[in-house]
Amino acid sequence: MRGGQWQVLYLLEQMENATLLAPRDSPLFAAAREKGVDVQPLTLGALLKKARRVDLVHVHGAHAHTLAALTGAKPLVVSRRVGFPAKRGLASRWKYAKGTMFLAVSQFVAGQLKAAGVPEAKVRVVYDGVPTPFEGRRTSPPPTREGRVGGVLARLALGATVPGRVIALASKPIQIPGVTVDHITDLWAGLSSASVFVYKSEMEGLGSAALAAQAAGVPVVASRVGGLPEAVLHGETGFIVEDGDFATPVKRLLDDPALAQKMGRAARERAQREFSVEVMVKKTMNAYEDILA
Repeated sequence: MRGGQWQVLYLLEQMENATLLAPRDSPLFAAAREKGVDVQPLTLGALLKKARRVDLVHVHGAHAHTLAALTGAKPLVVSRRVGFPAKRGLASRWKYAKGTMFLAVSQFVAGQLKAAGVPEAKVRVVYDGVPTPFEGRRTSPPPTREGRVGGVLARLALGATVPGRVIALASKPIQIPGVTVDHITDLWAGLSSASVFVYKSEMEGLGSAALAAQAAGVPVVASRVGGLPEAVLHGETGFIVEDGDFATPVKRLLDDPALAQKMGRAARERAQREFSVEVMVKKTMNAYEDILA
């Protein structure tokens, strides 16, 4: 389950009279079935049949977008979460012309859609929503220089469950002099005892893992790419890195436990206020209502 799939599941759990069409062998299909969601295999025929009976079709990926465009489904809501530019070829322009409304995961992604020719009136920003774990914990544990660093490679969490450590999300290993890097396999478990979360990326539509860290009360050190500067407020809920120097802000947070805890509290409060599942569902439902009205 990746970030976008979790968003679909969070949304469906709050809706009535909704059907999910998803690849039968996907993690989302299995998770939705386990949650009691009405889920059916995604095929062109199934979508064509369903589209004739529902008030609205909402697609969450490029393949589903193509199938929905082929069926002529109306109204058609399209979620876009990736940070790379939308294609401008003839086929892409035809497909995007079929959308009634586009829900961009960030202002950055909204700008990419507009640059690709999607009318501004059709674009609306709906940030991802994340649950707030560890309800009894207001901030992360006090950082210490003896804490260890964990990393996440590709979508796999890396690190060790050691109080006061740093964990990271990166396409390549992050090396910070004087700090040991261990590996874990569960991001939420890692966040439960992390002091700092490092998110190193070449491009992100928003950065749902960064939102998860902040919801857990963990300050984030992230790359200045895509929507990450919207997810992390520089100097308030963490630090945004432009020059590739992740070591300096990480060590600053480890050296200053009071600052880390202050940022952790601010991060958690902002996540609850702006990036909760409830806010995401409400804004998505408002979009549906505006279209159907």
